Amino acid sequence: MGRKLRATGATLDVLEALLLPDEELYGLKIARTVDRPTGSVFPILARLEDLGWVVSEWEQSDPATRGPRRRFYRLSPEGLAGARTMLEEHRAGRRTLGVRAAGSLVPRTDGAS
Repeated sequence: MGRKLRATGATLDVLEALLLPDEELYGLKIARTVDRPTGSVFPILARLEDLGWVVSEWEQSDPATRGPRRRFYRLSPEGLAGARTMLEEHRAGRRTLGVRAAGSLVPRTDGAS
């Protein structure tokens, strides 16, 4: 599993959602939580699963009682550590570079570098 994961905004959003203390995180719920289309979220979840960062399992309840089965996702121990590190690095980079506003970097004015 030597492949790297690109830290796109959508990927970071999905990782943040997976860090939420929620036992029933399924694809549509994650997409709604991060306000991203399912066409972006499901491929990210598949990549995370291929990398071993995410494990998934199908809902066990009878679909006739609720509707189509859902697939639940959670971070693996490796994924939990990787997600935390990636998000911390992203946040540290934003503190260093400034914040994005209207698509451009805004220099910090608090004297920090």
